[in-house]
Amino acid sequence: MATTDTADVDATIEQVMRCADTGFDLVRITVQGRREANAATKIREGLFKKGYDIPLCADMHFQPKVALMVADALEKIRINPGNFADGRKDFEEKVYETEEDYASQRQYLLEAMHPLVERCKDLNRCMRIGTNHGSLSSRVLSFYGDTPRGMVESAIEFADICRSMDFHNFVFSMKASNPLVMVQSYRLLAAEMYRMDWDYPLHLGVTEAGEGEDGRMKSAIGIGSLLADGLGDTIRVSLTEDPEYEYGPCNRLAEMAESRLIINPSAKARQEAVHSYKDTRDITTYARRVGDLPEKKEDENVDVSEFLDANGSVFITVTPEMFAKENVQYLYQQLGCKTAVGMPFKDIATSDSIFMATIPPSSDTEARAAIRRLIEVNVGVIVPAAELEKDPLPNAVAFMTLEDAIAKNGQLPEGAIRLAVELNGSEDEATILKIKDLNPAFCTLKPKEGISHLHSSRRIFEIMKANDIKQSVIHHFTTDNEDSNELALALGTTIGSLLTDGNGDGIMIEQTGDKKPFTVDFLRKTSFSLLQGSRMRNTKTEFVSCPSCGRTLFDLQDTTAAISEATGHLPGVTVAVMGCIVNGPGEMADADFGYVGTLPGKVDLYYGKEVVRKGIPNGEAVDALVDLIKEYGMWKDKEEVEKEGETVAAA
Repeated sequence: MATTDTADVDATIEQVMRCADTGFDLVRITVQGRREANAATKIREGLFKKGYDIPLCADMHFQPKVALMVADALEKIRINPGNFADGRKDFEEKVYETEEDYASQRQYLLEAMHPLVERCKDLNRCMRIGTNHGSLSSRVLSFYGDTPRGMVESAIEFADICRSMDFHNFVFSMKASNPLVMVQSYRLLAAEMYRMDWDYPLHLGVTEAGEGEDGRMKSAIGIGSLLADGLGDTIRVSLTEDPEYEYGPCNRLAEMAESRLIINPSAKARQEAVHSYKDTRDITTYARRVGDLPEKKEDENVDVSEFLDANGSVFITVTPEMFAKENVQYLYQQLGCKTAVGMPFKDIATSDSIFMATIPPSSDTEARAAIRRLIEVNVGVIVPAAELEKDPLPNAVAFMTLEDAIAKNGQLPEGAIRLAVELNGSEDEATILKIKDLNPAFCTLKPKEGISHLHSSRRIFEIMKANDIKQSVIHHFTTDNEDSNELALALGTTIGSLLTDGNGDGIMIEQTGDKKPFTVDFLRKTSFSLLQGSRMRNTKTEFVSCPSCGRTLFDLQDTTAAISEATGHLPGVTVAVMGCIVNGPGEMADADFGYVGTLPGKVDLYYGKEVVRKGIPNGEAVDALVDLIKEYGMWKDKEEVEKEGETVAAA
């Protein structure tokens, strides 16, 4: 989507040309009123003169008459069912006693849509019926609530109008900033289309995804999950960055999806290698499978229940060298520990457990003491049983494949406190049922090469559900990527598509290959971002940030960066940064605080749905937001990290 002021014809033409040269198939531009509609005509003509025939889509809100004007010039019109006929969002609650009572209020929608549908038919224009979770009409909210079902019904009644006029050149979108809401909405819509024997294309996107790895992660979770289901015809990655930078992740997600299609011979072979199973997922709702935590025994001085977290666990792979005297304080910080006089303590975003393929020998007393300090604050240390048999580590978790654990009848090496088993996705059902007898503290799931990661994992969870196997399951994701953006996309697509089904209790990322480009700190933060993007564990401020467009009334990228710097240390707090009023009030409903451009140079601040500060100058607005967060008792000061020079040796 273009971010220029549409009325600036030359700037918009230049940006559209850059997007076309990058590889985009279509560019959407903002059309707020008649001035922008007239500019759209000049933009279209100017592009043709320069040899660019890339289709343009007009993004329409509130203005049915302006939509008629711009349909004369552009190839596609996007309408928002939440405000195309209803106007600005008012949150007014309406009372409908029956579905018939609700349906009887549709006449005004027909009156607003009829002229545009006629125009699109006459000119062979395309239309996108683009429902947005943040801008459902008060009519829909009153009857269906702020739900995926409301999003679907909002779109279908507009599609009904198109179909009643024999107009079928339209696509659907069901966008939300929450990937779980977005995924459920598209799945519901697809189910409804199957039921009604409809076959209209789906345009996928997570709206207001944000920037950087977080924005890419959130987009990959939502878009990747649906593409894995075989849903989606066009996609847009919505980032708070210049539009040219959206192409890379967008195209990469398409490539990843294509590689998983059954028309691809290798993908077909991987899927056929998975044992048959029955998929019982309920696409009408979201329910997370929450695995049990291991229980502490009375005679134990370590609380094994804290080796995991009920809201989602993060395991980090570490090496013996990291426990060297000169490295260990750095490692503690990288693991997210607080430190006091060199001693580690768990914090809100500390790794729950660490995995060590090899361990320092017991003769290395300093390294062993450093590991012991982690165990004493209930950080789990997971080590292959074969390593522990050679050189025991007190209170370590013994790690075995399921087959090995069955062969050894779950017998633990000397000093081990619990058993953990690894599944590879190819086990038969009888083997998986042995988990109940072994009663491990948890399982890890790492599908082996040659089988479909998605389908083999879904099969494992189906068997566990059918047989009441309650162990927590940690996804073990391996990567040889060297690019952080690529890692975010791969992780969001591969693991996020399982977490959106409610399947999985945590993540462990392991770097493979000779190069290990990512630090422990980066992998920990990326893991927590995956869990937060999947709406599991909240360890930092959640930002809902729009991608900017011609309606934006301030520099969105700089402002978002400033707000992130000032407020990014507040776990449990959600801040929405909106460049204009179109989706602002609706997205405020999902956020604790909102920062919304309303007039040039002016910002309104929201608490939930309510405007609480109006007309604040841009230069003062970030400080005013901080003051507002303090006023509502949700602020805490940033904690200073203990400097290495302040630590002392601790025995």
